Amino acid sequence: MITADVIQGSPEWNAARLGIPTASGFDKIITMKGEPSKQALKYMYQLAAERITGVKEESYQNATMQRGIDMEAEARAMYELMTGNEVSVAGVCYPDDKKPYGCSPDGLIGEDGTIEIKCPTSAIHIGYLLDGGLPTEYFQQVQGQMLVTGRKYVDFFSFYPGIKPLLIRVERDEKFIKALMVELEIFCKELNEITERIRKI
Repeated sequence: MITADVIQGSPEWNAARLGIPTASGFDKIITMKGEPSKQALKYMYQLAAERITGVKEESYQNATMQRGIDMEAEARAMYELMTGNEVSVAGVCYPDDKKPYGCSPDGLIGEDGTIEIKCPTSAIHIGYLLDGGLPTEYFQQVQGQMLVTGRKYVDFFSFYPGIKPLLIRVERDEKFIKALMVELEIFCKELNEITERIRKI
């Protein structure tokens, strides 16, 4: 694993992720069952456009999402207090120096772990607490983090002030990670080919 030491959300961070699939988008490449996603082609076109224009396509961000970003430091401090683990802030991680794809964990824990922090609305957080497990919408993201970083676990931490936090340790699903590696290799190869085709038009 190699890392880009950039501040998440900064122009440098966006540049470090430009035109490559990242773990937060792996659900557009592969389903939880390990099958190709029907969203893959649209995602591929978006990344090809980013490579050609040099501009990161802006994602939709509402007030709730911004609030989650603003509360992340508080959530990280709560996690450290609860667990005694020291979290090192990460920028962008890549599997190797070719940087074919990447991820932006909310922190690195020791040599073996990462943390994924979510600060949802109170209603969503309570739903997470009652379910008591990893929310399914983040399965590909956290497994993708472990693929990219080579680490053994992700601590999923959902936080809302005044309500008990949810901490779930997610370990590697080697069968899924193997399937993800295959789909990423196919996706990245096709992305390179499509980008070159567009440049020649």
